[in-house]
Amino acid sequence: MQRFTGHTEAWGSFVDGRVNAADVLRRQLKRADRGAVILSSVTDPYQPVEARYRMTRRCLEVIALFKLPVNILTKSPLVLRDLDIISRLDKVSVGLTITSDNDDVRKIFEPAAPPVSARINALKKLHMAGIATYVFIGPVLPMNPEMLAGKIGPYADHILVDAMNYRAKTRHLYRQHKLDQWLNGEYLSGIKSRLVRSLKGVDVELCGS
Repeated sequence: MQRFTGHTEAWGSFVDGRVNAADVLRRQLKRADRGAVILSSVTDPYQPVEARYRMTRRCLEVIALFKLPVNILTKSPLVLRDLDIISRLDKVSVGLTITSDNDDVRKIFEPAAPPVSARINALKKLHMAGIATYVFIGPVLPMNPEMLAGKIGPYADHILVDAMNYRAKTRHLYRQHKLDQWLNGEYLSGIKSRLVRSLKGVDVELCGS
């Protein structure tokens, strides 16, 4: 994706805010065929700058006017700020990306992302507010699968599980922290099986399976 941005900085160290996004969306929706909206498939809609610029919130307000189905996926508890809009959307589901139960692991692989506990708390609050919720465990990072299942299972209607797609780019992190076994496909399959068994009663989808 970086080659399309014009930036030379390291990926993840810059952001371009499309501050007119809501106005553009409103114009497009007036002539677009009806369909579901995903926020968002590439970039997290609740990055830290969203707290200041409120672009996602304004887009949700536009979507609510057109009464379109919405699927939100984020790592950020900031999504709770917009619960007032989310709760009045016609059809909505909100997902939290939670890749491990271990915050030390999060600090290795997702150092700039919100803590695991904050994401689980957001998931719980959304669920208690009556919002359809899901968890995206992608990629599967080093974890205790039974522990993670116990923390997210009560608050998720659906769970998607996916493996690390770019192992060559992250192998050095696994080895640096003596987590080599998590690069082994057979070992990962065992972790996924334990995870699924522990999520009894929850709809689980294994991506790529």
